Amino acid sequence: MSKDFEYTIHADIKVGPLKLVDIAQLSSGVKEHWFNQSLCEVNDCVVRMGVFQKGDFHWHKHDKEDEFFFVLDGQFVIELEDQTVTLNRHQGFTVPRGVRHCPHVPDHAVVLMVEGKTVAPTGD
Repeated sequence: MSKDFEYTIHADIKVGPLKLVDIAQLSSGVKEHWFNQSLCEVNDCVVRMGVFQKGDFHWHKHDKEDEFFFVLDGQFVIELEDQTVTLNRHQGFTVPRGVRHCPHVPDHAVVLMVEGKTVAPTGD
C-alpha cells in the first residue's frame, strides 16, 4: 500500500505527572488519518497514543531506541523484513532498535507506544 495522507505527530507532552490519562477522552475527538500524541514521560521514556485509520505508515527503523506497541482497540500489524506480527486488542510487541518495520492498520486502531523520549517517531 502507498501512503496517501499526512501523519499528525505531536511530540509535546499532553499530561503531566500526578494527572489522570483518559485514553477514551483523548482519542474520541481525533479526526486525522494517522495521529500520534505524546502523553507523558516515564523516566527516560515517553508514552504515546496512536489513533490510526486504515493504511500504512512507512518502512523505518530507530537506531538507538526500542519501540513497544500495545493495542487498546482494533488491530495493528507490524511488518518486519522476515515476518509479519498481527496484534489484536490487549496484545503488545517490542521492535528492537535497528529493526526495520512498517506498521499497518487494516481498519481503525488505538495503540499505546513506549519508547525513548529522544526517538524520532518517523524513524532515523
